[in-house]
Amino acid sequence: MNRRIFIGAGLALSSAAALGKKLSGKDPKKGFVVKAGKDRFEQPIKYRGVNPNDVKISAKDSGGQLTVLEYVGFEKIGPPLHVHFDQDETFYVIEGEYLFVLDGERFKLSAGDTIFLPRKVPHTWVQLSDKGKLVYFLQPSGQMEEFFKKMNTLQGPPTPELIQEIHLAHGMKVVGPPIEP
Repeated sequence: MNRRIFIGAGLALSSAAALGKKLSGKDPKKGFVVKAGKDRFEQPIKYRGVNPNDVKISAKDSGGQLTVLEYVGFEKIGPPLHVHFDQDETFYVIEGEYLFVLDGERFKLSAGDTIFLPRKVPHTWVQLSDKGKLVYFLQPSGQMEEFFKKMNTLQGPPTPELIQEIHLAHGMKVVGPPIEP
């Protein structure tokens, strides 16, 4: 990892952790390393069955204060327009280009760029390049790990009603369609 990426990710991580409020009585007791291309618990999640979405720091590690994931995109896709009721998100682009929409405003990001998406504000993104990589931070953690695991178990394309049901069960609401690249 080059120095700029390492420093940028570290700053974003430390800022998110510093702002976090304690959600459980457990303080982290032990540090750890998660190797490149690996998931924290060796249980990789593939977004849409194709794109690795690896947990790097789990809610279990941080007392519910922070979750960090690394997404590697092999498709020009993204989530529907949605809101998180209780989580802020920060995305740091490592590779490729992405289009983010935040409260109706469009932002094009490329390697080295960061975007902060506050809770309760509609947002989405789409990958513009053939391959991309993001590191993203959720603070506090919420139920995002469980959300991705649930979505990963679906067989075939889910109905819009099922997608909304799963989002609502995990602290989010779909408020519009995905955007096109």
